[in-house]
Parts: sequence; C-alpha cells; structure tokens
Amino acid sequence: MTNARITLVRDFTLGEVPRRLFGSFVEHMGRCVYTGIFEPGHPEADEKGFRQDVLKLVKELGPTVVRYPGGNFVSGYNWEDGVGPVDKRPRRLDGAWHTVESNAFGLHEFVDWSRLAGTEIMEAVNLGTRGVDAARELVEYSNHPGGTYLSDLRKQNGSAEPFDIKLWCLGNELDGPWQIGHKTAHEYGRLAQEAGKAMRFVDPDIELVAVGSSHSSMPTFGEWEHTVLTHAYDEVDYVSLHAYYQEDDGDVKSFLATAVDMDYFIESVVSTVDAVRAAGKHSKHVNLSFDEWNVWYQRGLDTDDQPHNVSKGWREHPRLIEDAYNVTDAIVVGTLLNSLLRHGDRVKIANQAQLVNVIAPIRSEENGPAWRQSIFWPFARMAELARGQILRASVDSDKYESAKFGDVDVVDVSATWDEDNGRVALFVANRGLDESADVDVSLSGFVCGRVSRAEVLRVPNGKDRFATNTLESGEQVGLSPLAGVTVTGSRLRFTLPALCWAVIEVEVTRA
Repeated sequence: MTNARITLVRDFTLGEVPRRLFGSFVEHMGRCVYTGIFEPGHPEADEKGFRQDVLKLVKELGPTVVRYPGGNFVSGYNWEDGVGPVDKRPRRLDGAWHTVESNAFGLHEFVDWSRLAGTEIMEAVNLGTRGVDAARELVEYSNHPGGTYLSDLRKQNGSAEPFDIKLWCLGNELDGPWQIGHKTAHEYGRLAQEAGKAMRFVDPDIELVAVGSSHSSMPTFGEWEHTVLTHAYDEVDYVSLHAYYQEDDGDVKSFLATAVDMDYFIESVVSTVDAVRAAGKHSKHVNLSFDEWNVWYQRGLDTDDQPHNVSKGWREHPRLIEDAYNVTDAIVVGTLLNSLLRHGDRVKIANQAQLVNVIAPIRSEENGPAWRQSIFWPFARMAELARGQILRASVDSDKYESAKFGDVDVVDVSATWDEDNGRVALFVANRGLDESADVDVSLSGFVCGRVSRAEVLRVPNGKDRFATNTLESGEQVGLSPLAGVTVTGSRLRFTLPALCWAVIEVEVTRA
C-alpha cells in the first residue's frame, strides 16, 4: 500500500478554468474526416453527410474548440479548394500524408459541423507554401459581413452570415524539417509577424497562435520560441506546443510519468515567453496553446503495416495511425490532462489530437458503428466537471523510480472548485502498477457534504493493463463506481486501486 496526502486551500487558486483547455483536432489525415465525422451514404448520416452516431459521441466527449484543417496537411493546402460547388472542387495530392484529397469536405462543411457539435473553431492558415495574401483573404472570406469580392463569394457559396472565426493558427510545425515549407526561426518569425498584422487589418478582434516547437526535444527548442517571439510578440496572443508520448520498450514506469515532461515543457516555454516580454518591454502577456497532444505510438510509419503506412501509393483517406488505446494509455492521458489543468494560468488552449480514428478517443468504421476508446473517459469527465477555479494542490505522495524522470509521485492530481454549483472536483491517478494507494485530502476553507460522483477507470476484471475497446471486443474499458469514499468535516479519504484514474466530486460550502 502506498500513501498520499493532498491539501487544497479554498483561497489558493490559479484562476479560472480555461474552457478552451478541452479542445480537439480535426485534420485531413487518414479517416478523421472521411468515414470519421463525414460519410455521405452511411445509415447514420444526415442530409449533409455528417455521421450522427459520431456526432453524438463528440457531444458526449465535450470538446469546446476544434482545430482545423491541420496539422501537417495545412502547410500544403489551398483553402479555396474546399469552397464552392463540391462537383467543381479539384482533387489534389497531399504530400504531407501521401494521399489524394477529394476536397468534398471543406470550410463550409466544417463550420456547419462545428455548429451542430457546439464547438468553437480554431482555423489554421497555410504559412508553408503560401503566406500573407492567402491568410488575410481567408479571414476576409470567413469574417467580413459583405460587400467585397471574397465576402460576397462566401454568400454565393451558401453562407450569408459571416463565420466569425476568432481563433487562428499561424501555420503548423514550421520548425520541423518534415514540414512542407519548413523555415528557420527568423524566416517564420517575420512571416508570422506580417501575416498576423495583415489578418488583423481585416478583423482586429481575432486571436492569433504562433508556431512554437514541435516537441521539447527539437534541437531548436527554446531558441525557436525566443527568436519567433522577438519578431512577432506584439502580433500574437499565444505560442503553440506539441507533444506525443508512448511506452518505449516496456518502460511502463517512465510512460506513466510522462506528465513530468509535459510540466517541464510548459514551464520552459513560459520562461522563454516571459524573457522576451521583459527584454522587449512589452506590456501584454503571451500565453500558451498546447494545440497537439496525446499518446501516439510512432512506430511503423514507413512500413507496409496498413494502419500506419504513409507511403504505400496515393490513396483516399487510408487508415493512418489508428492506435487502439489500452488502460495504461488512458491513465497517462488523465495525467496529461492534470498537467494542462495545473498550468491553466498560462495554458489557455489545448487540443487533443485527433478527434476520430486518427490517434483518437472515438473510433468508427466505414458503413459501420462508432465507439469510445479508453482515453475517451478522462477527457469527457474533465471537460464536464473542471469548472470554476483551479485549486493549487499541495501533494505529499510516496514515490517510485523511473528510468527517464527519476523519482515520481505515485499519486498525480489536479482539482477545481465551482463556487456556483458548490462542488470541488478531484482528478487523480494512481501510477502504481501493483499497489493500491490510500489518499487523504484536506479541503481547507470548505465544509464537505455529499459525494456527488466517484468513478474510476481501471484494469477490467480478468483482463490486464493492455485491455482495449475495439470493434470486436466492445467497450470493455470504461468507468465504474469508486467505493469507499468517506467524508469527515473538511476531509476526504479513499483508496485508489493499482493503476487507475479516478474522478471524485464532492459538494462543499465555505467554512
């Protein structure tokens, strides 16, 4: 048995929970769009081709903002290809994922789908093969009321009212040599500065995200952010971060601790951003957009393995990186969400990549069913319950040794207080592989009442930590009640099973 003591103080908060923290990502990659959210002719499709079974699961998942249309795809994409009559749209080769893009789904379709899903749009512009002109023209097409060529073209294409998209990405991963239009930090910084300025000339109310490092192990990490922001600080509101994690060579202890790396990544970028702010004597704060993150098993991308292969001929929406997520993956996703929430004072946007089929919480089959993967559950519960104020958590936990990150807390936690609803929500993980964990939570400044929710995601009975939800197995991994949560005054006590993620919500009043 391991132990953890957690102290939460009512007045020690980080600020309001950023609702954009629970975002997702739709890219023209693999089957995310085609046979994912969009499949005309499917028994569950509406008159526009949107799969209603998938849409129902998206609403249950609860993403607040969705980034579109990429991703690597956007760096070679002409937005004009995806508007106008579908039968007149060009078919193109997409070099990013070595596929044929039909353009049957484009900007108007995504706007219509987002309205049905109830999500905000985070639109990315192509700063790989294109630049300032295409970026400002896309803003005009999307947001200008009318009376100009581009805004009237939008009306002609079926949307009389502006799309009013307020959140824009200035390209994608342009620090990476794999990216179409890869640039140096100086080249990109100047381009982002000028594109952002021109876009704001069209709509001064938009928010802009500059491209940061594709991951923290990039050789230019730190220097890239500093150089880009030295050019573009005044034009942008956020800088992006991307990170993917996987279990390497059976090192599950390090895999379970990868939120430590996410903490480091976030805190390093915050330091760099604030150094540029101080050196440039800027008054505003630039915040962070962690607009790609997830567990992703980056193996076999150039092999003949069909689910991962990106070079086997030119195909339309082939199966790409359709990872089947297990119990361990779901617990890691829960801890990554904890890291994002713990840094919600500076991380204001986050997008789990991607939404459907491609390293996704939701899977679907062409002309078949849709279902929830294991990683669906931590995201759905946190998107639902993490509201109000982020509480600073003081954690005194037993530790275990990991090869990559040294000594790591066995119990990982984040917490929120929703004063309007009178509830505190705790999101906790037990990283211990074999031992349960006794957890004692002190809620200073609160009087605890009824436990309104206590759920746990753990290894299913008779299964192991590699249990997954598949078309064949059904949804064998999910949430079940967490028994034995006790409340005494301002204290909670409970025991977490080995290798689990749990959510506990308790009704509170001010002490």
